[in-house]
Amino acid sequence: MTTITSRIGMGALLCLALAGCNLPRGAAFESEILRGGSEDGAVQDFAVEPVTREALPRIAAWPHPGVEQLGWIGHQDGPPNRIIAAGDVLALTLWTAEENSLLTQPGQRATTMQAVTVSSTGEVFMPYLGNIQVSGMSPDRARETIETRFVEVAPSAQVQLEIVESRGSLVSLVGGVTRPGAYPMRDQSYTVLSLIAEGGGVPPGLNNPQIRLIRGDAIYGTSVERLFEDPAYDTTLRGGDKVIVEPDDRYFLSLGAAGSESIHPFPRDEISALEAVSIMGGVADARGNPKGILVLRDYAASEVRTDGSGPSHERVVFTLDLTSADGLFSAGEFRIQPGDLVYATESPVTTAQTVFSILSGSLNVVRQGRAL
Repeated sequence: MTTITSRIGMGALLCLALAGCNLPRGAAFESEILRGGSEDGAVQDFAVEPVTREALPRIAAWPHPGVEQLGWIGHQDGPPNRIIAAGDVLALTLWTAEENSLLTQPGQRATTMQAVTVSSTGEVFMPYLGNIQVSGMSPDRARETIETRFVEVAPSAQVQLEIVESRGSLVSLVGGVTRPGAYPMRDQSYTVLSLIAEGGGVPPGLNNPQIRLIRGDAIYGTSVERLFEDPAYDTTLRGGDKVIVEPDDRYFLSLGAAGSESIHPFPRDEISALEAVSIMGGVADARGNPKGILVLRDYAASEVRTDGSGPSHERVVFTLDLTSADGLFSAGEFRIQPGDLVYATESPVTTAQTVFSILSGSLNVVRQGRAL
């Protein structure tokens, strides 16, 4: 009986020793992923790039896949006064001290024109004067221009002018705020942040809000975060501009022995690999391999280079070692790109410990068998 039990125990030990690497695991080993080809020596179809201090400048100069390349327009100081544009509605009051003036009724000293619309050519029609160009002028400049012309008809003439409705200088806040709509430009220094504030601001639940500015046929883009950090990016608006605020739709994925296997939106404009590991809940303490954090990234065929100025393959696996100072600093500088897969590999030590635990249990069974 003892001999039979011993043989069974030894057989179990042998099976476990041979099949230990095939025990059920939640993630692959780093060596398995980086094997890169079949056992017959096929050529790798991806490149492996260790993320180190020396490699960071070279990698940072590579193309950025998945990043929408939109320009932006910096802030430009404009005149403090509002500028008259085609479509604006003006109110004018004409004053004169003359008894028999062409501009007023007998016994009156003033006449009012409540709704004078600036034509598509930027002109207004004035009695006895004809059309006068006022678009592109401030209200004060337009008042002086009209008054100068009226003095030719009535030497004591004085003009009062104000913009009643600014139809020609409207900017549109399309969405992503509390009160979307069309807003008149208060002056030529009216900026994107001023418009967003007038629209009630950005709702707090909007992920890393992005701004799209449509001006004519061109589209520009940046983030609210960037405007807050640097006033030089708070673009001065023009009449007819359209502003859209929308959530950041970029994301990266996490798999393997990570704290969470999920899709993670970008909380900021840029996130490092170290921040990505934190966002995904770190590496699983019981089974993760902090020496084997992989970032898998796809490049377009047109971005592949042979001179080192770009990736050597369309598929690249970046490897990070979070157990060394250089690896941690480098991970903090390495930028995650939209669509990246951050993979936490399984620790071989954990598997070995599992095998030893099972072997220990089997040895106990053998000892018990011998005792019988």
